[in-house]
Amino acid sequence: MASPETQQLIRVGHSPDPDDAFMFHALANDHVDTGSYKFTHELVDIETLNQRAFEADLELTAISIHAYAFLHDKYALCSCGASMGDGYGPMVVSREECTVDDLKNKIVAVPGKLTSAFLGLRMCLEQDFEYVLVPFDEIIPAVKKGEYQGQKVDVGLIIHEGQLTYANSDLKLVLDLGVWWQELTGGLPLPLGANAIRKDLGEETIREVQRLLYESIDYGLKNREEALEYALQYGRDLDRAKADKFVGMYVNDWTLDFGAKGREAVTKFLAMGYEQGILPELIVPEFVDL
Repeated sequence: MASPETQQLIRVGHSPDPDDAFMFHALANDHVDTGSYKFTHELVDIETLNQRAFEADLELTAISIHAYAFLHDKYALCSCGASMGDGYGPMVVSREECTVDDLKNKIVAVPGKLTSAFLGLRMCLEQDFEYVLVPFDEIIPAVKKGEYQGQKVDVGLIIHEGQLTYANSDLKLVLDLGVWWQELTGGLPLPLGANAIRKDLGEETIREVQRLLYESIDYGLKNREEALEYALQYGRDLDRAKADKFVGMYVNDWTLDFGAKGREAVTKFLAMGYEQGILPELIVPEFVDL
């Protein structure tokens, strides 16, 4: 490894969640020789990372596929590091039984306007709906209470570990966007998040940083118990079994490589957003080759 004085700084932004912690365990804890690069980590919720990416202050950052539509001039998508919902994904939950059609007249607590969950729900309902912006980890309490900071909340759009814990709060599942997308597309996974790398770093740095990211993910998958132990500290309300399940949902073969099917899913997701008039332009995603 090069001396710290000569290493190029790579600032990494990712969510404080078990899946991201699992993915970055090897890089964060010196299990990968980073050579001429020095990685520092900033743990921030995904919507904040989406907003920060407009300033391009981080060399490598987790972003929502939705946000990428507005950031493609600054960032390319790494082929590894994806979060894909393979028959599962963000969910809408409610205190009372209701149908998907009912959601069109409900006030929805959402985790961010640039999240893929928000874009997916708009495409599913094929119309706009009333919503309240709520931090992702406060949505379940807001739905249970029926309000957030004085604003009425009928249902919630949940991401991350809430997908495994909502029933603990006596909430009912109305819609699983991963199931909706899979049925709509004939089996494609729902593209939710990716690691994006700044285009101005240059081809060599982009290639090397992606290689190190791949090695970190691969290390975690090959040393699962060790990486899971590290990830548990970010497992809000998850016991070990649920944390293991959650990590398995979002760190897997899709995470090592989008592959042809994953790339098709990203392309289709962005194209549908444009076709429905939600995204302002048709985006053809740019991936860094492994």
